[in-house]
Amino acid sequence: MQRKPAKAIKNYIIFVAILAWSGLAIQLYIIISNRVVSIPETIVRYFSYFTILSNILVALHSTYILLKPGSRLGKYFSRSNVVAAITIYITVVGITYNAILRNLWSPKGLEMVGDELTHLIVPLSFLLYWLIFVPKGELKWKNSFPWLIYPIVYFSWVIIFGALSGFYPYFFVNVTELGCTKVILNSGMLVIGFFLLSLLFIGIDKLMKPKLSIT
Repeated sequence: MQRKPAKAIKNYIIFVAILAWSGLAIQLYIIISNRVVSIPETIVRYFSYFTILSNILVALHSTYILLKPGSRLGKYFSRSNVVAAITIYITVVGITYNAILRNLWSPKGLEMVGDELTHLIVPLSFLLYWLIFVPKGELKWKNSFPWLIYPIVYFSWVIIFGALSGFYPYFFVNVTELGCTKVILNSGMLVIGFFLLSLLFIGIDKLMKPKLSIT
């Protein structure tokens, strides 16, 4: 990615940053307002959602690209493999929620706004950002393996935290109700899903690689 984005890219990144930070702020306000445990534990639970963590990655990427592109983190978030990884994570958020979780509840008012921002609008906006603005042709098939570290660590944390606190952010990782074997199987299937989606994104990257002209 260019160090200083062109105006169209910059405006779009501003748009994504506003969406991401707004969704995160709304979700934080809601979870604190509706808390059933202490505020510190509520904050821990807030950061236990894959949705929240992935939206934070989108927000951080957008912010550093805009404000500090030349910093160490700015350069890190500018790397094609990092942008692709974030896109995969936030795409999984959109797919999982809208395919599996959406029908489990019917949020209203501000809850609906936060829900749509973090689970639909931000995922779609960032996916379009990757497809349209991020240079292609730099990803390698081997990138798919380190991209799995985040979901593997996340599912491990959820299981450990759930065993200690009794709180599980998603029903398919609830060891209390499903048992450890079923949760490990569910987590394994999701990790496989991450891997397959990673291969798809790398394939798209290679297909969209600019062709060299011969004159």
